[in-house]
Amino acid sequence: MIALSTFISLSPNLYFPKRRPNSQPFRCSSSLAMSSSKFDLRTYWTNLIAEINQKLDEAIPTQYPEQIYEAMRYSVLTEGAKRAPPIMCVAACELFGGDRRAAFPTACALEMVHAASLIHDDLPCMDDDLVRRGRLTNHAVYGVDMAILAGDALFPLGFRHIVSQTPPDLVPEPRLLRVVAEIARAVGSTGMAAGQFLDLNSEDTAVEFVHEKKFGAMAECSAVCGALLGGAADDEIERLRSYGRLVGVLYQVVDDILEEKENREEGQKWKKQGKSYAGVFGTERALEFAEELRGRAKRELDGLGKYGEGVIPLYSFVDYAVDRDFAVGVDDATIPVNKASASL
Repeated sequence: MIALSTFISLSPNLYFPKRRPNSQPFRCSSSLAMSSSKFDLRTYWTNLIAEINQKLDEAIPTQYPEQIYEAMRYSVLTEGAKRAPPIMCVAACELFGGDRRAAFPTACALEMVHAASLIHDDLPCMDDDLVRRGRLTNHAVYGVDMAILAGDALFPLGFRHIVSQTPPDLVPEPRLLRVVAEIARAVGSTGMAAGQFLDLNSEDTAVEFVHEKKFGAMAECSAVCGALLGGAADDEIERLRSYGRLVGVLYQVVDDILEEKENREEGQKWKKQGKSYAGVFGTERALEFAEELRGRAKRELDGLGKYGEGVIPLYSFVDYAVDRDFAVGVDDATIPVNKASASL
């Protein structure tokens, strides 16, 4: 695996690892190598994003009172979003033989919950951010009061969407209840809420816990929900739980590294330095930790090799988290896929 400390310029300010010619982003079993050359990862992602965007548009129609729905749609239907939580859910469901129609309602709910958490995270009383995904944050457009209401409305809408839209002939009720409980756990006081609280109030020593709860919980939940909907065995669910958590933390650690480097080169003060892995432990340790996370996430997937090509989309999340680029490589074959935006 190429070392993360080898950098090339991707933009005037952001730098990240350069691939060696014909390098393999990941390695899979020989049985997977026989079929992977036919897998078009770019088409897989593009088609899924289009389907998810359409279903999200349908799930949040504008009605009275219009302004709250406009605020909800503003954050959920952001143009260019890569829909990582819902796509991870669908990919996990299909890995275990599930029908993506069974996963779409939960996938949309995950995006609603994700958007709601970002709306609240950006508020002046929280992280106080004015830009999200390349445009003004929700409260900067609609006001703090409306942003709070939009976030509050999206959380229950997600749960209602799962219950009302999931085909009962595809997902048994007990399995669906486990999905709802999983999302509630991820966003509550043992998950993202705990991470946000500590992010606001803790010392530097809690940064690892904050990353796991604030960022790892969403990806963990997405992978587990997909596995549940697809009918995975309990040991397979736990393997994807670990995988999702590792990918979520990995993405944020890499974000920390990129942001630290950008601020250092521009001579700007980094306001989140004490809340990031790179700021607290240094860039070198953050790079080492990112490589460790990438390896551990892939090892979790190695145990699912019997599912063949179906595991490839999940491998792609790992390398995307680091390289912000999609490429599928198996043994001696590498299939490059057009670069994706870093915005999720």
